[in-house]
Amino acid sequence: MPSLASPAVWRSAFCAASCLAFAALSVSPARGADAAADYPSRPIRIIVPFQPGGLPDIAARLIGPRLVAAWKHPVVVDNRAGAGGIIGMEIVAKSAADGYTLLMSSPAHATLPAVHAKLPFDAVRDFSGITITSSGAYLLVVPASLGVKTIKELIGFARSRPGQINFGSAGLGTGTHFAAELFNDLARVDAVHVAYKGIPDALTDTVAGRVQYFMPPLASAAGMMKDGRLRGLAASQRVTGYEHIPTFEEAGVQGYTWQAWAGLFAPARTPRPVINKLHAEVSRILVLPEVKQRMATLGADAAPMSTAAFDKMLGEQVALATRLAKKAGIKAQ
Repeated sequence: MPSLASPAVWRSAFCAASCLAFAALSVSPARGADAAADYPSRPIRIIVPFQPGGLPDIAARLIGPRLVAAWKHPVVVDNRAGAGGIIGMEIVAKSAADGYTLLMSSPAHATLPAVHAKLPFDAVRDFSGITITSSGAYLLVVPASLGVKTIKELIGFARSRPGQINFGSAGLGTGTHFAAELFNDLARVDAVHVAYKGIPDALTDTVAGRVQYFMPPLASAAGMMKDGRLRGLAASQRVTGYEHIPTFEEAGVQGYTWQAWAGLFAPARTPRPVINKLHAEVSRILVLPEVKQRMATLGADAAPMSTAAFDKMLGEQVALATRLAKKAGIKAQ
């Protein structure tokens, strides 16, 4: 019997290892294709890392039943709010990369890494973007009692009182916070940030005049604008039904790029054929007339995009949030 150190044994072992490696490589594309062919074969869970009622939650609940109709398997929308979205995002980042646990996120996905020195996940590397599901407008609103009717008037009002007026947000480091910080940066406005525990509280104090401006998603402020308690001065994009509200660019604030959005993610390393199958079906759903109409009532557009474009957009928003956080000194407490 030859010794374990003999050339014959090493040659035999090398050949066996090489054959196994080649076999693994040769079947991996087939396995990926098989995974997509069999997908889904059991229930899918879409985790929304926020409370019910926001754009990500509504997008998930619009898409879920239509995936059920197409694929004949249950789709569960699971709200896991807490820590600004961190709790739900961590669950998905650490889930099996098989397409059965998905995340419906928001601009918080870009702002969290800008605000927190350490997160239990990497917001970019630990997720695979599937598609943006909706793109909406952030709207700068002021209390009707303030008497300011245009962005130009608000800028003049704020510049004449540096550090003396307040702007609200739905919480430190939220999308509403960064939406206002970008306005402050571009308009060269010095105002005091007041963080609330959510959009409803911030809206209440804006109406009361305790903060002079706030930048919620348009849909959140629509009712208070309709009854005259709030005045919308500018939006991050044009919105059907609100043509009287100019964009920031049209109002003279050049370079405003912050948008409200909801987007679907899978854990990183989810097989590409599964990602592609999800992308194709969700994109089909998003252009259905009833889905587009429902999004429009929220001041949002159904906005499917390629996975590559989604990943690029997320990277750009992370970079912008990081710059704004550094300039404004935004850090988690």
